[in-house]
Amino acid sequence: MTIHVGILGAGGISDTHARAAAAIPGVKVVAVHGHNPEKAERIAAEHGARAYAEAEAFFAHKPMDMVAIGSPSGRHREQIIACARASLHVLVEKPMTLTPEEADEAMMACKAARVQLGVIFQDRLQPDVVRLKRFLDERGLGRIHLVTADVKWYRPPEYYAKSQWRGRPALDGGGAVINQGIHTLDLLLHLLGDVESLFARTRTAAHAIEVEDTAVATLQFRSGALGTYESTTAAFPGYKRRVEISGDAGTVVFEHDRLVAADLRPAAPPLAVSPATGDAESASSPIVSDATPHRRVFEDFVEAIAKGRRPMCDGLEGRRSLVLVQALYASARWGALVTLPPTL
Repeated sequence: MTIHVGILGAGGISDTHARAAAAIPGVKVVAVHGHNPEKAERIAAEHGARAYAEAEAFFAHKPMDMVAIGSPSGRHREQIIACARASLHVLVEKPMTLTPEEADEAMMACKAARVQLGVIFQDRLQPDVVRLKRFLDERGLGRIHLVTADVKWYRPPEYYAKSQWRGRPALDGGGAVINQGIHTLDLLLHLLGDVESLFARTRTAAHAIEVEDTAVATLQFRSGALGTYESTTAAFPGYKRRVEISGDAGTVVFEHDRLVAADLRPAAPPLAVSPATGDAESASSPIVSDATPHRRVFEDFVEAIAKGRRPMCDGLEGRRSLVLVQALYASARWGALVTLPPTL
């Protein structure tokens, strides 16, 4: 059985989606639509697919089983709903929408159409994250006390200046938090559970944009753990994402996509670490050279379609990070502590 994939969007991340899908046996990229016809034609040509100038024609392409959305974030809600109306399974790049309310509309449309909805948070399937998740679920660190998460990345001025949507509220929804730092917020939720309350500050420190390029927050998790979170695109030259988690049994350190340290008490279960590398992809550039992490997401989603199970990150899971992002923005806007509702 072949799964036929449509690519909605023609930017760099859609190129990654196409490469990731095409690398999977039994999966074929068949159609591409984006607002830049030349880029859509190029992606289509590379994969033997057909490029469409009009969305209506794209959605009418046959055969097509699922669509991968990599368009500007502000278009995700309407495009997810359009996929659902065309009875197409949909895998959408983070953030799934701009707000939890939009996410609810998108999920309702997919539920009514009986199609799968998945959200691309590729870090969840990184091998070291999978191992760390299992270790924490088995209480390998005991009771967790403290978490620090730093996303000190850099984007040059032209990253925003040459884009028609980055750094603009209507299509980006925000800045360094919802666009770049949301991956790490999702990782914290995935590994440690829900955040109960937070206090945040944001500012536009270095870029000529309408949204934040720098944010800090203190977090209290429902488990009782405390945390700090930093996210910026103004930290030249850009550094690896770093997460440190401390509990009764020791401390683990995660850099970029690798578990680089596990300093554990003698009685704690063993946890192997990976050698650190100089690779800091994403820290200073939005270009994704290795599509393997995205391929894992596509493989999981294709299997979810075949078996009728939930994908690794479905709409409800994708919504969790949006709730956290919007709470952070609200706290910064009001200058007050914000309490979050329990997960749906």
